[in-house]
This record gives sequence, C-alpha cells and structure tokens, in this order.
Amino acid sequence: MEEELKERYQHIIGWGIDANPLNEPTYPIKDEGVEKGEVSWERPEKQKVEVEVLYSNERPGLPAVVGETFPPQFISGRLRRYAFKYSESRYRHWLPLLIADRINELEGVVGDITKGRLPTVLAKREWKARWQHERKSLVRNVLIGALAGMVIFKLVKYRQP
Repeated sequence: MEEELKERYQHIIGWGIDANPLNEPTYPIKDEGVEKGEVSWERPEKQKVEVEVLYSNERPGLPAVVGETFPPQFISGRLRRYAFKYSESRYRHWLPLLIADRINELEGVVGDITKGRLPTVLAKREWKARWQHERKSLVRNVLIGALAGMVIFKLVKYRQP
C-alpha cells in the first residue's frame, strides 16, 4: 500500500519529503542543542515608555518595543482602557475597541475644526476613488445612510413633547 502511494504521487515535486527521517526539514528547529527555556540571542533593551500604553492582560508586561505615537485620550481612550480590562477572547474586549475607533474618527474631525482646519472627511473616506470604481455601492450606501438618518430624525422629533 505504501509503495503504491509513492508511485501514485511521484510526479508531484516534494511529495513525501518528510517521510525520510534523515531528511527532516524541521531538524534544526527541533534540535539545536539548546535547553528548554534558554535563548541563544541577546534580549533587546526595553524601550522607555513615556506615554500610557495599553496592553493585553494576558501578557505579563510590555514587549521590548511599543508604539507611542497615539496614546489613548478623550472618550475613545476611556473605551480602550475599559476594553483592555477584559480578556481578548471576550466581546467586552473587541466591541469597545471597534466603537472606540469610530469615536476616535469623530474626535479627529472635531479636533480639526477646533484647530481651524477644514476636515477632509470625504478624502479620508476615499469617496473620490469609490465614485470612480464602485459607484453603485457608494450610491446605495449613501441612500441607505440618508434613509436611516431621516427615520431616526423623525422618530426623535415625534417623541419630543
């Protein structure tokens, strides 16, 4: 049976390459003579953290290098801090992070306005490219958004005394 398989798949380059224990492609990884837990390289020096960096509660601490360009702030930062209190296997971790991203986008627009800059929302959302390449999809999304906005506006308006 084994010989039959060898003959049947012999035309496939590399078939059965791992069948020979003397030709083990993972050999250097499996046996380097390094004891378990021992590393054969120097650990990099830890980066000095000067801003708040959020990290998973499933890790014992920060890695050697972290990104500091965008510390958590405002409402989105509070949501991110809340999310990182929970395990990465929970919706309580991921959903607040998704919402925080959307809120952060709005915070950026407000920040542009407060600095006297006209926000380029259409350019950031790539509407020009979408108009050129995905016109039907763009029109459909705009119409759905406008319809949903009108429905919400009417519902809120009629509920007020």
